Amino acid sequence: MAYPRGCPFLFGGVALLMSTLVMLVSVAQGTYDPFEPYQGSLVSGQKTCPGLYCGRVQLFNTSANDSYGSCGACPRGHRRNPMSICEPCMSQPLLYDWLYIGFMVILSLGLHLFFIDFFSKGYRVLLLHGTAVGECILATVIALLLIDPKGTLWIHACGVQMLSDWYTMLNNPTPDYTRTLHCTQEAVYPLYTVVFVIYTFELLLMMLFRPLLSVKVCKNQGRNSIYAALYFLPLLVLLHALCAGLIYYSFPYILIISSLITHAIHFAYAEIETLGNLFSKKRHILILVGHWLCHAYGIIALTRLADPATNLPLLALVLVPMVFYLSTEQFTEPSRIQANEI
Repeated sequence: MAYPRGCPFLFGGVALLMSTLVMLVSVAQGTYDPFEPYQGSLVSGQKTCPGLYCGRVQLFNTSANDSYGSCGACPRGHRRNPMSICEPCMSQPLLYDWLYIGFMVILSLGLHLFFIDFFSKGYRVLLLHGTAVGECILATVIALLLIDPKGTLWIHACGVQMLSDWYTMLNNPTPDYTRTLHCTQEAVYPLYTVVFVIYTFELLLMMLFRPLLSVKVCKNQGRNSIYAALYFLPLLVLLHALCAGLIYYSFPYILIISSLITHAIHFAYAEIETLGNLFSKKRHILILVGHWLCHAYGIIALTRLADPATNLPLLALVLVPMVFYLSTEQFTEPSRIQANEI
């Protein structure tokens, strides 16, 4: 379809008119040029940068004048205030934030323990289990000590306000419809990077201690579990990189549901039908206690202990899966159903 000869000029005029209107509206609203530095005093509560995460770094502050850089990503450990000025994060992580970090450590530890138990037998399993627990704890402590303020386990955090805080790369604004402001940053500092650091130290500590223990003490029984960790640790890193925000908001439900499923799988696989079967082996008791701890952890994360007097009694629910399974197992046994014993 052919356009009239004057159409290009018409389109150009419309674009010029739109850009002029945008500029006039910006001036009327007191909006600052996001691509240029700014000097002068700021209006309290008025944004100086577009988007959700773009901010200005204060270059210097004098009694006569203030100077700020152009809009962009705030430095690590900083987050913009209502006037779009980058400020250092000085608050402490919430209980839920600590529980999230703990969940990511528990996730890797659970995989370590599973593969060690799957590939190793005998008393050597306990040695490998203890080593895996020590690796995860030590990796977490080292990672926390490296975060500001360095040398202490009480870290500073920026906090989480919304799901998009985890995916700032998807919120780069284009204020003039031609140039994009790149404001990708760790708005949830340090919850995003600390997990990567923990997994890195887990891998380093595992490669430092586990092979020596496997060869010298465990007669190479820990070899396959090491190979498995070389696969699942990078997969956990990839999972966290892509789904950290979703995991942050859903991990209590993930933990509770997965503990219920694995609880039933273990009882069925080990053919535990009575309390006598359950307490006949120490291994069954340890696995049961592990499920109870995971279930309790999920309940605490779900309630956040907002009202301890009401929330703490809910921990008694950890006994429900065991009681329910043992009391209903006899009604679901296939052999009894086929023999018409039920």
